[in-house]
Amino acid sequence: MSINFDKALGIHEQALQVRQKRNEVLAMNIANADTPGYKAQDIDFKAVLSQSAAGGNQLQLAMRTTNSGHIQAASAGADTLPMDLKYRVPTQPSEDGNTVDTSMEQAEFADNAMRYQATLSFLSSRFSGMKSVLQGGR
Repeated sequence: MSINFDKALGIHEQALQVRQKRNEVLAMNIANADTPGYKAQDIDFKAVLSQSAAGGNQLQLAMRTTNSGHIQAASAGADTLPMDLKYRVPTQPSEDGNTVDTSMEQAEFADNAMRYQATLSFLSSRFSGMKSVLQGGR
């Protein structure tokens, strides 16, 4: 009898991948808080997770080129998401066109990181349970 990790782990594998990508996007927003004209972006976690659950494990975020001088992507990798990034609506737009609200981005980053850790803890307990079963309850 073989172990099917897709059934054992459920949607939590995809949730970790989406949370990791969202952390990258939020960190990019924070890093560009002082960049004139930078537009803050985010990932709609629920929508992306729903799409990835409906479409299986293949997560895809297509690389977009907005200029003919951009490098063309060879192929989509395994660590991509099935959606486009969404732009944030600024609550207090700055004069230089930057839409990053640093305190909001930091709060979103902290919340997302906490949820990432919670998912890791859940998966860790799942693996501990499977290990215990495989070892005969020891």
